Amino acid sequence: MIRLTLALILLAGAAQAKTQTAILAGGCFWCVESNFEGVAGVKDVISGYTGGNSQNPTYDDHDGHYEAVKITYDDAKITYAQIVDKFLHSTDVVDAGGQFCDRGKAYRSAIFVSNTAEKNIAKDEIAKAQAALGQTIVTPVLSAKTFWPAEAYHQDYYKSTELVLTRRGPKEKQNAYKFYRESCGRDARVKQLWGSAAEFTH
Repeated sequence: MIRLTLALILLAGAAQAKTQTAILAGGCFWCVESNFEGVAGVKDVISGYTGGNSQNPTYDDHDGHYEAVKITYDDAKITYAQIVDKFLHSTDVVDAGGQFCDRGKAYRSAIFVSNTAEKNIAKDEIAKAQAALGQTIVTPVLSAKTFWPAEAYHQDYYKSTELVLTRRGPKEKQNAYKFYRESCGRDARVKQLWGSAAEFTH
């Protein structure tokens, strides 16, 4: 019994050790969250704010922060390099002023790294993507700062059936999200930029 218990503890520890996180900013966090939640090996995606100096940022007051996501993944099923590659091929990596219709500092793209290994991998993936694209990629690799989860109503926004008011009247959140994504031209621009290598386009 003692041996069985010890074995279970060791197995649990090994499984836990496989769980890693990646923090990415690619414009509207609803879109990046919805992109990665369906990826095999990804366990969870949380929308939030990071990169700034203010404490406890909110949607109404996150000056200096990026809209970002924190991806928890099993590195036995998907690698950090694969996540970064998918991210680069799903954003406008040549736009330093925001992403798609969302303009300004909060909507810029960035890869936030927690250690030297992540930094090296991110830079390698950028170099490969840049060579394939034939254009200069402006997405920076930045040192990770505190990640602040966004308000509950932002999490899984694209799934919610809750009604919200839009310019076209009341809509379920998921339909409002689809309308926003299409109107913002996200997928169209990603396809234009990356062609057949584009990720997550609908």
